Amino acid sequence: MKSAVETLNPTRVRLTVEVPFEELKDSLDAAYKKINQQVTVKGFRKGKIPARVIDQRFGRGAVLEEAVNDALPKFYTEAVNEAELNVLGQPEVDITELKDNETLNFTAEVDIRPAIEIPDYSGIEVEVDAVEVSDEDVDKAVEELRERFASTSPVERAAEDGDVVTIDLEAKVDGEVLEDGVASGVSYTIGSGELLEGIDEAVKGLEAGGEATFTSELKGGSAAGKESEVTVKVTQVAARELPALDDDFAQLASEFDTLDEVKADSRKRLENMKQYDQATQAQERVLEKLLELVEVPVPEKLLADEIETRKHNLVNHQLGQMGLDLAKYLEIQGKTEEEFDAETKEQAEKGIKTQFVLDELVNKEKLNVNQEELTEHLMRRAQSSGMSPDQFAQAVVEGGQVPMLVGEVARGKALAVVVEAATVKDTNGEVVDLDDEEEAAAEGEQAEASDAAEAKAEEKTEA
Repeated sequence: MKSAVETLNPTRVRLTVEVPFEELKDSLDAAYKKINQQVTVKGFRKGKIPARVIDQRFGRGAVLEEAVNDALPKFYTEAVNEAELNVLGQPEVDITELKDNETLNFTAEVDIRPAIEIPDYSGIEVEVDAVEVSDEDVDKAVEELRERFASTSPVERAAEDGDVVTIDLEAKVDGEVLEDGVASGVSYTIGSGELLEGIDEAVKGLEAGGEATFTSELKGGSAAGKESEVTVKVTQVAARELPALDDDFAQLASEFDTLDEVKADSRKRLENMKQYDQATQAQERVLEKLLELVEVPVPEKLLADEIETRKHNLVNHQLGQMGLDLAKYLEIQGKTEEEFDAETKEQAEKGIKTQFVLDELVNKEKLNVNQEELTEHLMRRAQSSGMSPDQFAQAVVEGGQVPMLVGEVARGKALAVVVEAATVKDTNGEVVDLDDEEEAAAEGEQAEASDAAEAKAEEKTEA
C-alpha cells in the first residue's frame, strides 16, 4: 500500500491511497465466506459454494463491493498512522479506481487537529477581585442563618409581607381548569417571589378563609408560558418569629457556644468562598490571555457539530425540564435568534480552541493523570451531578467516558501550570499567591455544599 497526504487547509487533509490487489486477498476470502452463508444454490451445501459459482450467479461486482467495504477501514487507518495524523471525526471516502485483479485507489478527506505553537506564557498578567469580607457581609450571613431558624405561629389577622401563608391554588386557561393546575396546602412566604407573579398582591390583606383571583403567566406544567386565571384561597396565616441573636442562638444553630464564634466562623467561610471565586476568576482570565496569544484554526465541521450539540442539549434537556421551548427562552432572555446563534457559535469556538490549546500544553509539559487525581475529579463531578460516586463511576464506565474524564483532569493541570507562571494581582495591586489555590477551591466548594445542605434541611423542617 502507498499513501500520500495533501494539506487542504490547516485543519483538513486529503489522503490518496493505492492498494495492490493482492493486499485485498483476506477481504476477498471473507467476502466469499460471508456470501456463502447468506445464499443458497441448488446442488451445493450451504457454505460450500465454489467462488466461481458465486461469481457466475451473483456477479463478481457484489464480491468486490463486499471486500472493499471490509478493507477500506483497515487501509485508511494504516494511512493515517503512517502519516502520523491526529484526525477528528469520520472521513469522506471516495473510491477513485477499482480494477479487478489490479488495484484499488481511494481518497479520504478528513479534519485534523491543527498544529499549534504554544508561545512563552510566563509574561501573562491578570487582575482579579480582592478577597475582602466586611462586617456587613458577616452580619448578612448570620442574618441568613437566623432566617433559617425562624419559627411560625398562626395569627388571626390579615396577611402581611414576610408572613407564611398556607394556600390552595386553582389555575384556569381559557376558562378550563388545568389537570395539573390544582394544588392544596401549599406553604408560601409572602415576598419570597418563589411562586407566581402577582400572588403577593393577591394574598396580602387576606385572612384565613379569604379568596382572590389574579392573572399570571404560568412558569411550568402543561400550559407553561400561557396566561392563566389563578384563584388562591388562604387557609392559614402564620407570622414568622426570628430567634434572638445571642449565645443561645449560637448553640441552637451551630456547633459553637457563643455568637462571636459563629461570626468568626461565618467570616472564615466567606473568605474561603471569595478565595475560591478569586482562584476561578484567575483561571478564567489567564485562559483568556493565553487564547489571545495562540493562533488556533477551528475545523468547520467540528464547529458545526459542536454548535448543534450545544443547541440540542439546551433545547431538549435544560429547557425541556423547565417546560420551555427555544422561542420562549429567547423571549425571556430578550435575545433574537440571530443573537443567540452568534453567542452559541462564539462559545463553541472558544470551547474547541481551549481544548486544543490545553491538550497541546499537556503534551508539551508531559503531564500525566494518576489514579488519585482521577478519583478526586470523579467525586467532584458526581457531587455536581447529584449522583453518588458509585453511581456516577458506573455511568462513566458504561458510557465509555473514562478517557473524557482523564482529558478533563489533564487539561485542568495544564491550565494550572499557566496560572502558576502568570502574575496575578488583585484590585488593590497586591500580588495574589495561588499556591494554595486547590485548598481554597476545596474549602469554598465545601462551604457552598454545606450551605446547600442546610437550605435543604430548612425546607424539610418547614414542610
